[in-house]
Formats: sequence, structure tokens, C-alpha cells
Amino acid sequence: MSSVTVFLRILSYLRAYRFRVITACLCAVGVAGMSGVYAWLVQPVLDGIFIAKDQVLLMVLPLVIVGAATFKGSFAYGQAYLMSYVGNRIVADIRQQLFSHFLRLSLTFHHRHSGGRLASRVINDVNEMVNAVPNVIKDLIQQGLTFLALSSVAFYQNWKMATVLFLMMPVSGYAIVTIGRRLRKLATRRQESMGDMGATLKEAFAGIRIVKAYGGEIVEQRRFAEGNRSFLRANMKSEQLMAVTSPLLEMIGIGGIALIIWYGGSLVINDQMQPGEFFSFLTAMVMAYGPVRRVAATNAALQRALAAANRVFEMMDKEHEFVHDRGRMALPNFSRSLEFRNVSFCYEGADAPAIEDVNLTIHRGEVIALVGRSGSGKSTLMSLVPRFYDPSNGQVLIDGRDIKEATLPSLRAQIAIVSQDTVLFDETIRANVGYGRPEASEAEILQAARAAHAWEFIEELPDKLDALIGENGVKLSGGQRQRLAIARAILRNPPLLILDEATSALDTESERNVQGALTELMKNRTTLVIAHRLSTVQHADRIVVLDEGRMIAVGRHHELLSQSAVYRRLYQTQFHDAPVESMVTT
Repeated sequence: MSSVTVFLRILSYLRAYRFRVITACLCAVGVAGMSGVYAWLVQPVLDGIFIAKDQVLLMVLPLVIVGAATFKGSFAYGQAYLMSYVGNRIVADIRQQLFSHFLRLSLTFHHRHSGGRLASRVINDVNEMVNAVPNVIKDLIQQGLTFLALSSVAFYQNWKMATVLFLMMPVSGYAIVTIGRRLRKLATRRQESMGDMGATLKEAFAGIRIVKAYGGEIVEQRRFAEGNRSFLRANMKSEQLMAVTSPLLEMIGIGGIALIIWYGGSLVINDQMQPGEFFSFLTAMVMAYGPVRRVAATNAALQRALAAANRVFEMMDKEHEFVHDRGRMALPNFSRSLEFRNVSFCYEGADAPAIEDVNLTIHRGEVIALVGRSGSGKSTLMSLVPRFYDPSNGQVLIDGRDIKEATLPSLRAQIAIVSQDTVLFDETIRANVGYGRPEASEAEILQAARAAHAWEFIEELPDKLDALIGENGVKLSGGQRQRLAIARAILRNPPLLILDEATSALDTESERNVQGALTELMKNRTTLVIAHRLSTVQHADRIVVLDEGRMIAVGRHHELLSQSAVYRRLYQTQFHDAPVESMVTT
């Protein structure tokens, strides 16, 4: 995306604040006008007071100068505050829009991009825009108008000298553009290094137990140091270019002023120009150099902002999952069956399908267990139900309707998922249990907590439902975290329930506590259970055996022991190669 396109896209956000922008522009016109007045006043001060010794002008002009300064200060305050307000509101809008967009992107996208790098886009890249956008917009308007006002004074005093001087402007412009282009590349590299550091930090802190257990502190330090060095190199090269910009422009500007003094001085000596005219012209040109210099400095900040904005807009332009959602109807409440009809699914870039030609009908109220070796396709098959992915071939139907015809919110409102990787937020117990239903009353939250056997430990906490549980529930045990996740699912009260190895990470005692909560959760619901521990699914209505993405057997526990070699091997492995006869009678 070109710099102009990115900048215009940023400016498009100004429409929502056009009244403040118009007011700020009027203030900028006032600032520019008063700057022009300063330069113009040099002529009557010099010719009228110091040469003609006019007593009236001596009394009037100081008051005019003070008045001009007062107006300029008032205009400058209004313009600076309004543009800062607008700029910061724009960036806040972009940050909110980017975060909302990330939440709507598909699981495939999130699997490809680390959370640390995405967080860097939302925080660091947008912060770069925060630091630059308000000042850039303000300076481009104010300094541009000020330069125009001062240039007008210069042309009014002597258009020939002004024309000669302005012929030198392309030299300054070329230097600014060339340096700016290099600064943008360095800014992009700088932001990428910042993202790498953010990803390293997130992974190191999230896995701090493993880092310490395996003595990985040195490894993590090296990983972080690589990103840190890359950031430092890009930052210092950027600072180097910024440092050379001002002296370079000053050399060009001083050269122009020297030319003015030589040419203008010769005009004054030959009585072709009044001293007041010359010094008014010189003052306008010297003052006009300030806006040029300021714009050059702003250009460095602008290039960093454009590089950050380009990375932000690159993400905002990615299609979210709702773009491909062709559903137009709200899915009625699940009442009869969930069906997989000739379903196959292949992950992008994979050589073989993860699921192939699965046909399965699950009736309302049934408990269906999915078993198979790791990588057999259990979790993939379940991910098709809430449409985390869509089948490559075939259909998933609820009550005979293809779920692609239903809107995603209406489909997912009927599903609750409890997985072994319990996800909790650094919030209160109340907020975590009520996550799926923010409008739930305290009585409903309490009822869900009791049904999930979570109130047993909640009531022992000093703050009870208002207790903070730390990042991902770090202040709770594994069993307690799982029971909160179950309480969250109970409060959601969905007709369809997916248990993705919900107890596999727990010890025996914790599993026993959680199992009671799960039994409560599964009442009157259609439940799909994924489990490695076959002992937890022996009482399922049906057990589906998957192997290499194919459904190879369906039946009850005792039926599969005698009919499915794969199921029998799984069972033997878990129960220490027990003889088949004892397994059948188990």
C-alpha cells in the first residue's frame, strides 16, 4: 500500500469529527495570519519608528504586536487541543476496530499468527500512530498555512527575490522525500522487531514453569536479545537519518538566506529597495524556514506512523470469518438430530485429509463418545460443529438443516465447549462464570456454580464470587478451574455440549469431583465426548472409533471390545494388556 493511500485512509477517519477539524483549521488560519502579521510589521517598525522616528507609530505598533501575539496564542491553543483530541480519538477508534477485527478472524488465522505479534499490532503499532497522527495532522495544517502566509508577505515585498528563493525549494523537497522513504523502511523493520520481542515475552512468561524447570533462562534471554538487537539497529539508523535531516535543511536554508542578503543588500545600497522592505522580506523568509524545518521533522514521525498504519491496515483488510458466512436464518432451537453426512475435511497445506467420508447421526439426548489414537481426527470433527472450520466436502446438519445456512451467532449460541485446556480470564469468578451470559443475575450464577460443584471452594474464598483468579485461573487448582468452566457452560444452558478431553489433565481425586459436575452438565443435553481415558466413556450411548480420519466402528463398550481391533488395542494399552476375556466381562 502506497504512502499516499495509507495517509488518505487515516484521514478518512476525520469525517466523524469534521466539526472539530473545521474549527481547528480555522484556528490554524488564525495562527498563520498572525505569523504573517509579525513579518509584515517589521517594515513599519523599521521605516516608521527607527528611520522616520514617527511618535504615533511608536505608541501604536507595540500594542498591535501584543494584540497579534495574544490572538496567535489563543488560536494556537485551540488548534493544538482540537487536533490532538481528534488525532487521539482516531487512533482509539482504529485500535478498537483492529481488536474487534482480530476477534472475528478465523481460527486458521490465529493458528498462523502468535498472540504476542497480534498484541504488538494492537498496542505498539497503534501507539506509534498515537504518537504521530495528532502532531502530523496538526503540523501539516498549521505549518503549511503559516508557510503560505509568510510566503505571501515575501512575494508582496519583492516577488523577484521570492521567486529566486523558491526555486531552491525542490532541493529541500528532494532531501525530505528521500530521507522519508528510508525512514519508512526502517520503521517497518523496527515494528517487526517489536512484534518479535512481544511474542518472545508472551511465550516466556506463559511458559515460565517450563523455562525454570528446564533451566531455559539463558535460551529465552538469547531469543529476546536477538529481537532487542534488531530493534536497536533499526532504531539507531532511524535516529541517524533524523539527526542529519535538520543540519542538511539548515545548510540549504542558510545558503538561501546568504543569497537574499547579497542580492537584497545590493538593492538597498543602490536605493532600489527600502531597508524596511528588505528586513520585512528577510524576516518572512527566516520565519518561513521554521515551518519547513518543522514539516521535515514531522515527516520522520509521519513515516513511522505510515509504516505502523500499513501493518495495522494490512490486518484490518484480512477477511474475517463472517465474510464467508452465507447464513441468513437464525437457527431454531436444536430438537431432533445432529448429522454428519459424507463429511471430509483437509487442513490448508496438508497432504492428507484429517477427516474423510464420515457419516454419523446423533439424536437428541444421546451421549456420543469419540475415541481413537492421537491425530485420528476427533477434535477436528468436533470443530466442524461450531463452524470453527467448514467441511471440504459433505454437510453438517442440525434438524435436517445445513448449518452453513444458519448465522454463526445463532449456531454457536446452542453450543457449549469444555476442553482440557481450560481458558479463564484474569477477572473475578463472577465474570468468568457469567462470560457466556453477561446479563445473568447473581442468583443464576450461584445456581450454576452449585450445579458444577464449584461453590464448595468458592464459599471458602474471602471475596467469594468477586475473588480474582489471576491469569488463566493461576490461583486455582486444575480441578477448580475445570469446575468453573463447567459452571460457565451450565449457565449458558445450551442444547449441544462438546466435552473435549475435559478430565484428561486431572488427577484421580480432581477427576472424581469434576465428573460429578459433568454429570450435572450433561443432563438433558446432546453430548459429544472426546476422551483418551476409555474408563470415562464406557457408559456412553454409543462410542465412535476413529482411525486416520475415518470412522471405522460404532457401538457400545462391550460390543466394540469384541468387534473392533482398534478399540480393543486402545483398551488393552490403558489397562496394561488385560486379556480380552476379562475386558468383555468388565
